[in-house]
Amino acid sequence: MSALWGRAGAVAGIALLIAVPQGLKPYGILLLSQWAVFSIAAVGLNLTLGYAGQVSLAQAAFLGVGAYASALMTTHGWPLWSAMMAASALGFAIGWLLGYPALRVQHHYLAFVTLAFTTLAFLVFRNEAWLTGGVYGINRIPRPTLFGWPTARDPLLFYYFCLAMLLLVLAGMWRLTRSPWGRAFMALRENPVRASSLGVDTRAYTLLAFAIGAGLGALAGSLYASLVQYIDPSSFTLAESLKFLLMVVVGGSGYFLGPLVGAVISVLLPEWLRFTEGWYLILYALLVMVLMAYCPSGILGLVDRIARRAQRLAQSAPATPLLGKEPGG
Repeated sequence: MSALWGRAGAVAGIALLIAVPQGLKPYGILLLSQWAVFSIAAVGLNLTLGYAGQVSLAQAAFLGVGAYASALMTTHGWPLWSAMMAASALGFAIGWLLGYPALRVQHHYLAFVTLAFTTLAFLVFRNEAWLTGGVYGINRIPRPTLFGWPTARDPLLFYYFCLAMLLLVLAGMWRLTRSPWGRAFMALRENPVRASSLGVDTRAYTLLAFAIGAGLGALAGSLYASLVQYIDPSSFTLAESLKFLLMVVVGGSGYFLGPLVGAVISVLLPEWLRFTEGWYLILYALLVMVLMAYCPSGILGLVDRIARRAQRLAQSAPATPLLGKEPGG
């Protein structure tokens, strides 16, 4: 019965995402497209942090790697599909290499390692003008033509393209997290020593968590470059990495849909609060602070806690995990 409700909810959610932008102006469609793109990057970070328990402050750097790689290829005539695959592969490879420090350091020490990588990537984007355009960036990044329709003149069509990529990523992540690999990631998060004693290759899975998360970040960067059609180093700083971390934590780290909810808070909520004029950033910051103070497990953690309590009161029996949260998280 719960599986049936889950499928019905997924269908309803997809239908809503398809219908919502129909009456929006181009700016509203742009924001929804940005939500879809950033959700992909946040899903990758959720795998690294929420499932494998590895702290990373480098997701914006991987977004930049994918964006610059894709921009360089598409402006030289490569189709976006090829650029996306190449950018994802490059992000995967760099993430695999960056995962090696995670084999030796943990927690805030690992955060400093990924922080250093973010700084290094920003310096490369800014100073290597022969490759990246430096502070002037890269402009006139083309959008793809889908089934004969140029998305450059149809923002709604490009939104649907970004939404389709997000759904494909979610489908792949659903299968991954419920496979033996997903269970190994969660064992690594809960207790690496015990996982190793049970035969889990913690070294390989740590590297794999970083690599997949980085590959998804680079994939999002490829889409982001085509979405905004202009990139420069200011879009891939530490502040942007902190935004992705905010998406995962506020939405619910380790919850399957947590990154999507967190992206709504980070991307859309500030725009919805603009009617308050000069107060909207203050209100946004206060809302996030209150949420983290009273519910550190995020929005879905709060909803899950309420649902568990209601289920216990109704049935007087132990509740099963809800909302896609994995056991022990």
